[in-house]
Amino acid sequence: MTKPLAALAGAAALSAALAVPAAATTSDVPQTTTVCSPYALQAGLATYVCADRTGDQVRLYGTLALAGPPSPGTPLPYRKDVTVSLTGTAPAGTVNQYVLFTGSNQQVGGVVGTVPCDAPVRGSFSVSSYPLGADPVQLDTVIPC
Repeated sequence: MTKPLAALAGAAALSAALAVPAAATTSDVPQTTTVCSPYALQAGLATYVCADRTGDQVRLYGTLALAGPPSPGTPLPYRKDVTVSLTGTAPAGTVNQYVLFTGSNQQVGGVVGTVPCDAPVRGSFSVSSYPLGADPVQLDTVIPC
């Protein structure tokens, strides 16, 4: 009679092992969604403002780029002292800084905050370089979570 008890114990152990759920193979890492404004020409540069949303966190930043290829005979790197202003109302904050643009795309600022899923994200980005004034680019959109 000991063999049937051993068989029952083995069957019970096998049944318990099968009842343990398998480890999840999918990742719960939130995805980032990026939305950018149309570009504008400011101080001879192409500029736009972007927002990255990851969950309820939003990061606003501006980008500077060449408006086109350099003119023939223009030395590289293209150097330009620019004054940058990045303002966001959701997330709230302002970044003002000087940037030396050297010819490659540059991200500027980084206003970070919490924004509910259905709330609009608003930001503006302006660049000026004497004697050229600013012509801010605007972003006003709802970015899905």
